[in-house]
Amino acid sequence: MALTENSHRLRAGRVSEPGRVYFVTAVTWNRTPLFRNVHHARVASRICHRSSTWPHATCLAWVLMPDHWHGLIKLGDEDLHRVVGRYKAAVSRVIKRASERESPVWQRTFHDRALRREDDIKAAARYLIANPLRAGLVERIGDYPYWNAVWL
Repeated sequence: MALTENSHRLRAGRVSEPGRVYFVTAVTWNRTPLFRNVHHARVASRICHRSSTWPHATCLAWVLMPDHWHGLIKLGDEDLHRVVGRYKAAVSRVIKRASERESPVWQRTFHDRALRREDDIKAAARYLIANPLRAGLVERIGDYPYWNAVWL
């Protein structure tokens, strides 16, 4: 689902609760399949793997698709907007510098869903990681290089 001009409404009512796990989706600008470019995808993946990207949170699982990124994030003592913003800003900086890209890398906002305490976090991670299979990008998840989970 592409974010519209009313996407700022996604932020209305957003609550960041320490210890809570959030399913997050960040979409590229105009849904450009920016991460079909292997160099851009590797940059975004390396940044996601760095512990310095998540100083106040834990990225439990993530998958990078051609035009969006999904993350399962457990918050620490920083709000979700700052946590996700740090990742998006780091990716944007490197890609823009390397490609001399002028347009934004990401849409301004992101979508999130707080998992309820009784939700199965590993089931949410399996769903997130299976995204390349559902999209028909690969036949086996092991063939897709741009994902990870802390349980591996």
